[in-house]
Amino acid sequence: MPNPPAGPSHSEPARRNPIIQRIERDAGVRDLAEVLANRLAPTDVQSLLLEVYSRRAKKREPKALLEDHISNRFTKPSATNPSRLLEWDRIAFSLLPKVFQPIELSPVCPLGTVSVLSPISQDWTVSTIRNSEVVADSTNVLAIECAVRRREQGNFSSGKVASVHLAASHRLLRGQKFGAGPGTRQHFRVFTLCSAGRDSGNLRFETEALGLHIGFYLAALRGFLGTKTALRVAVSDFGSKVARPIVQSGMVERLQSAYKKVRIGIDQDRQQGRGYYGKLCFKIFATPSKDREHELVDGGDVNWTQKLLNNAKERLIISGCGSERLCELFNPVQPSRSI
Repeated sequence: MPNPPAGPSHSEPARRNPIIQRIERDAGVRDLAEVLANRLAPTDVQSLLLEVYSRRAKKREPKALLEDHISNRFTKPSATNPSRLLEWDRIAFSLLPKVFQPIELSPVCPLGTVSVLSPISQDWTVSTIRNSEVVADSTNVLAIECAVRRREQGNFSSGKVASVHLAASHRLLRGQKFGAGPGTRQHFRVFTLCSAGRDSGNLRFETEALGLHIGFYLAALRGFLGTKTALRVAVSDFGSKVARPIVQSGMVERLQSAYKKVRIGIDQDRQQGRGYYGKLCFKIFATPSKDREHELVDGGDVNWTQKLLNNAKERLIISGCGSERLCELFNPVQPSRSI
């Protein structure tokens, strides 16, 4: 997830929430939230809520739709030029390494896709009344798809299944309220990568996949922004006080040799993402001429496929580029592959 949020990992239980207590008093139903959450089958809760919203919708007037469209922070259209987003996607997909398979995701995913896999509160997603949630982080969905594809390989139990690499460009919807500013919207498009494989020892899978992700983003950003925009990569090794040799020489120095015009280094002071990423993570920054540096890409290793497949040997690298932020902060130029 680009810029994983800080803060409590889960919301307070309903019985401690004063708003829920007030609702239960007003409704005259004690432990209403507990009844709906734990005593009724999910399909029964769905049927109940469908009936509730059907009745509410029948009472609505057309004027209310206009007012909601203007005032509701979830329904406002994006302010980003769609032609820019399309151009970024065109360039990015055209430069994907051959091992990556592009995938078009559904607008919704299983309930708990974010909160079950990562330390993010369910309140920060938009849950639906059909026991699903609007996609709030496409890397979580790609992780589930990676797990499905690895498990479906006939030799999964032998540990010799092929790695799975997926890519998606998807509009995300977040439940938490964001402030105003470029790229800070309730819904926004993100270009994401996900690489799932088996532990091959000494961080080999992690560093190779991380290098693959970083190399792609550098090529795609150069193709979209041109050569005049300065790029910088910061790699952090959360698994050690000092970056380990395979990270320093096996990945950072190798990348620096391949992308000589890009500043690539180690950042062991990074705090953001601790508790979200495992051992390794990275950020990519871009600086337009005579302007300040902007963060565009964030990624690292997570343990989601270990949870999904109940196998400690599974490894997963995720990353994402904020497409909306990229297109609003930077003016694209004619594509150039010169690094």
